[in-house]
Amino acid sequence: MTFDLDRIEEAFDRALAVLKPRGWADVRNIALCLAIGGGAGWLAVPPALPPTPVPEVTLDGKPLAIAGRDPGAILEDAREIAHAYVAREITVQVPGASVTRRRSELGARVEAGRVASLVTQLVEPQSALRRAAAQHGKRIALPLPVTIDTRRALATLLVMKDDLDRAPADAYVDLARHQLVPEQEGRRVDVYATAARLDAALVRGDAAVEAVVDHVPAARTVASIGEVSTDDVLGYFETRYNPDRKHADRSFNLRLAASKLDGHVVMPGEVFDFNEVVGARDEANGYKVAAAIANGEIVDGIGGGTCQIAGTLHGAAYFAGLPVVERRPHTRPSFYIKMGMDATVVYPTITLKLRNDFPHPIVLHETVENGVVRAEILGPKRTRDVVFTRRIEDVVPFGESEKQDAALPKGTRILAQRGIPGFKVRRDRTIRDGEKVTREHDKDEYPPTQQIWRVGTGPTDLKVTAVDDEHPEYIADEQLTIAQGPNIEDPHARRNGVRAGGPTVEARVPGRYGTRGWSIRSSERVSSHAKRAGHAVRSR
Repeated sequence: MTFDLDRIEEAFDRALAVLKPRGWADVRNIALCLAIGGGAGWLAVPPALPPTPVPEVTLDGKPLAIAGRDPGAILEDAREIAHAYVAREITVQVPGASVTRRRSELGARVEAGRVASLVTQLVEPQSALRRAAAQHGKRIALPLPVTIDTRRALATLLVMKDDLDRAPADAYVDLARHQLVPEQEGRRVDVYATAARLDAALVRGDAAVEAVVDHVPAARTVASIGEVSTDDVLGYFETRYNPDRKHADRSFNLRLAASKLDGHVVMPGEVFDFNEVVGARDEANGYKVAAAIANGEIVDGIGGGTCQIAGTLHGAAYFAGLPVVERRPHTRPSFYIKMGMDATVVYPTITLKLRNDFPHPIVLHETVENGVVRAEILGPKRTRDVVFTRRIEDVVPFGESEKQDAALPKGTRILAQRGIPGFKVRRDRTIRDGEKVTREHDKDEYPPTQQIWRVGTGPTDLKVTAVDDEHPEYIADEQLTIAQGPNIEDPHARRNGVRAGGPTVEARVPGRYGTRGWSIRSSERVSSHAKRAGHAVRSR
């Protein structure tokens, strides 16, 4: 339809011909403009569009009914779908391992404002969303407006990383089967690359995502080890432990720690690090609470007993003639091992380091069974004889203190911790390998252990069961000599038989410190409780 502007002007002139007063020309012009403007406005505003049909709607694949419903109810349903989405789980996986978490824990969020906007468009018949649906079909499939909180995702992935990472496993010798076990490659999750992959997976609504990992090669492979001989015992050492049920957790720790180093191959010139090979002694690695020495006192701690594995290994290495690169004695002598042979290990700060100075690989072998911890250094053939001499050079008396205890009846006196004198000892080692003789010496120092009494201050009618410290008086020979090797003569060879690695012969000079009762004080003798626990045993 078109408009003729000249004809409109003529019509207005005829209608106003009778109106000739001055000023009506302006009225005519105004009226003409209004007529033209009204026609143009009618052309500019299109007629009302027909209503669109009510579409079938899904949100995140779930039906969302909108026909004849209140917008508030529709919005509530949409929010429930969004809540269900973030509550669902997603699995982050690597070959052989996976960890599952809720999507919300990995940073998935649904924008509430955009969900409300979608509902508004769905209920408005003339909305662009409804018109588009009417042109292309009656169904509308809407994804959830998902965003990712990257900081939350990274924080959760860092925690999951502990379960997904795997340390490389070096090749080792299976001493039961006498064969090399191949190395195993490790892996390390790339948290940032995995977060980017996780972002896309969450937006798509995937149920699982493969983590991005870096491959970590083993330090020691079958190829790098080559031929390994375990034909002979180059050095050995034994200590005792209590296998009864009361000490079951400590026995468990002994076996676990020994298994970590059993079969470990040390290459020529390489330094063995106990903490590096055995790893952390914590609950995550399966260790249990058991008695351990800390600051000169016996306390319960995770991984208690590990020092006995280290000390026994140190003894075997010592008699194999291996250089001891790093070793620290305990803060008090241990009853399970000879003074001067012990080794303290605390992860990750205090360790035991041994160097293989042989021209061939050596294999560590340590077993825990029937009350005996035995460590061996294995190789092709033993040629070294080793003599160890320990001399006590000085003794420092232990202090004594009392602690009042209202849980004990007045007049009761309990030995809470038996005192042990401090010792300063000299260690000498002579290594004979054919015509070559090496002599070395060093010193160990053990601070005195405080003797502590619990003194009752409670009512005399209290019924309690009080037990003294079960440890006996500590006795140590003033001089101890141990010789081990293939050329050592054993006066009891017929009784002992032939031993792999040669015999071990000991010579003792008890002296004063090797005599029972030398450190028992009068205060201890008058305690009936102390008398029951005062039997002395010789130091191992």
